[in-house]
Amino acid sequence: MNLIIMPLKKMAKLLFNRIFYVAVALLLQLVWVFLFVWELAGYSQYISLAITVLSIVMVLWILNKRINPSYKLGWTMLIMAFPVFGLLLYLLFGHSRIAEEMQKRYTRVQEDSIPYLQSDPRVCRKIQEEDPSAAVQSEYICRHSVYPVYEHTKAEYFQVGDDMFPVLVKELEQAEHYIYIEYFIINDGVMWRTILDILEQKAAQGVDVRLIYDGFGCLTTLPYKYDKFLREKGIQCKVFNPFRPVLNIIQNNRDHRKICVIDGKTGFTGGINLADEYINQKERFGHWKDTAVMLKGDAVWSMTMMFLHMWNVVNGIQTPIDYAAHSPHAYHPEEFEGSGFVQPFTDTPLDGETLGENVYLNIINRAKRYVYICTPYLIIDNEMMTALCLAAKSGVDVRIMTPGVPDKKMVFLLTQSYYAQLIEAGVKIYEYQPGFLHAKSFVCDDEIAVVGTINLDYRSLYLHFEDGVWIYKNDVIRDILEDFLETMHYCDPISLEFCKNRNIFVRGFQSILRVFAPLL
Repeated sequence: MNLIIMPLKKMAKLLFNRIFYVAVALLLQLVWVFLFVWELAGYSQYISLAITVLSIVMVLWILNKRINPSYKLGWTMLIMAFPVFGLLLYLLFGHSRIAEEMQKRYTRVQEDSIPYLQSDPRVCRKIQEEDPSAAVQSEYICRHSVYPVYEHTKAEYFQVGDDMFPVLVKELEQAEHYIYIEYFIINDGVMWRTILDILEQKAAQGVDVRLIYDGFGCLTTLPYKYDKFLREKGIQCKVFNPFRPVLNIIQNNRDHRKICVIDGKTGFTGGINLADEYINQKERFGHWKDTAVMLKGDAVWSMTMMFLHMWNVVNGIQTPIDYAAHSPHAYHPEEFEGSGFVQPFTDTPLDGETLGENVYLNIINRAKRYVYICTPYLIIDNEMMTALCLAAKSGVDVRIMTPGVPDKKMVFLLTQSYYAQLIEAGVKIYEYQPGFLHAKSFVCDDEIAVVGTINLDYRSLYLHFEDGVWIYKNDVIRDILEDFLETMHYCDPISLEFCKNRNIFVRGFQSILRVFAPLL
């Protein structure tokens, strides 16, 4: 009897899941449009010829676009192999005026705040004197994300979400003026209920509480119109790009950022979402290894502005902002403690500048002794592959840590398909055996580190809104390095034999996945 009941429960869960109906709606639209175009092509040889010519023209146009070569290859293969289907998919997903409008709003909001995000010449001079290479990296981030580098910022690193959560709760409970929260995933459970209770209490006390969550990231984790439920509790809430069952590329551009700012002087970011698996209160894919960083000090000003920028974008208007009231020193007049330099930054997928990837490439290309990397997904383009291999061939100790237990099996296979080329070049690959590694971090030469939300995959590097913190000669770098070295004890090194001795059908499937990786 139990053998019958279990499948029925799974079936019922599927049928009553909102994402099931969204997926069906999208599929029906795609099938209907495809059949219409297919019938149209078969109706007349002239129409069929026109579609073929249009496909060729589209391929030539794609090849001449200033986009990543991997995207060009993926779309070209698809359109040439399946002219009607491939052309249709590109017309539906390859370009979006809605995305252009969003980027215009995003750019306008950023430009209006530039006078309040001016670099401190004294800080820039100091980092230039200490290390011109680091200064160049910092200047690139500032120019293309508008967020400057700061001193007087203390950073605290958390090796797992279990350690970060109680600190986050304590800081939220101490909020007196405002709490700004922006997360990709929120899910009901111990973590979110605890935070929600605090937010509700603070809102009742007159604290300005605002929340942004991603429409797709929370599609299966939050009820429909949950933002309305939160507003009724006194929490200002907006949904980033609400997921609708309409075929459009804009649904690919998600808000993958994780930002929490408290009173302008304390900020959190990293890989940890607001769900129980991230703090190991709920087991999914074994032990969940994730990381985060808490900033206290001047650099939190940029994190505050990041949130306010996005808040205005999702509202579709430019809400007047009292910038003076959001300054880190508005409620903390004395100078903050902190060593070295800290520079939060964001990356938008709509401006043509792959800032997140370039920050990583800058670190790899300028490394002298070592680069240690944590990433849940390793799905990289030729530029990243070349940089990693060249660094290793040049004698730099390059190590990459990935999960041993996958959250998505197909993505895991795709990740493993990149191992052989990296290992042959001298890169060392390690898989975290206790469970799923969701951390996204770089640490280099005891001097530079990045902790944030940016995975080494096409979605993070090209399609999502992301954020991170670039850190130079701050005391926290030692903690990031020690965490990586300690975590290696729980990893298995991957050998070249493992890659070459895999089943031929697995390797064949991986080869196919590699071609279309940018489109997945």
